[in-house]
Order: sequence, then C-alpha cells, then structure tokens
Amino acid sequence: MGDSRAQSTSEPAGRAPAIRPFLLTAGRVAGGGTGPPLPVETQVVATSAGLSALSSLAFEQHDIVAACRRPQSVAELAAGLRLHLNVVRVLAEDLRAAGRLAVHVPNAGTTQDISVLRRVIDGLRAVPDSRDRLRDSG
Repeated sequence: MGDSRAQSTSEPAGRAPAIRPFLLTAGRVAGGGTGPPLPVETQVVATSAGLSALSSLAFEQHDIVAACRRPQSVAELAAGLRLHLNVVRVLAEDLRAAGRLAVHVPNAGTTQDISVLRRVIDGLRAVPDSRDRLRDSG
C-alpha cells in the first residue's frame, strides 16, 4: 500500500497555482522597457547565458528559461507553464533585459498581411487527416 498522506496533500492536476500574479511580477504590469507589451505571438528562446545561469534564477524565471530551450511563442509559454499571460510578458521582458532570453517580435506588416493567413489555411488544408484524406476532399 502506498502512503495516502502524500497523495492527499498534493494539488489536483487541473488546478492552477494559488499565487497571485502581481506577486510574481512585484506588482508590475509591464516589463522594464517603455514600449508596448510583447505580442502573444512573439517568439522567445533561451540564450546560452540564460542556460548557463539557470541554477541561479528564481522560480518562475528558471521555469521560463528552461522551457525556452526551443523557440516558442509567449502564448505557448504561458499555457505550458500555466502562468498568466501578462506575468510571462513581464518576466520575459526582464529576462531579455538581463540577456537570458532572445526575443523575436514579428514584423507588424507580416502579422496583418491576409496573404500570410491564406497560405497558412491552405497549408493546413493540404495536411491529410487520420484517414489519409485531404481536408476538403470527400
């Protein structure tokens, strides 16, 4: 028989942490920069300096840098770490300022270009489903 005390004290898998977002950002709602917040589609990736300093980073900063071994968007990062999007934005800005993350903000013209969206949709339609049929075929 297993120890039932260990199971009863752990949080259920579906619950988010009970720490208030403003505690993680020291009350800040924006990063250290003076510009607008990072767009949700901004790609972030750990730098070599960030990976080498991983053991010295605080909790959420450590998790963010560790998760960014491969490039991913700010939105994916927030969802994967189960952190509030604005918390990840603020901490990512801090980590960028410290040289721990490289941030690649998409070109504003590209993100609003309808032809890019059409190419993405066409590409998704060209992917076969589980029955090896194209999405638009009967």
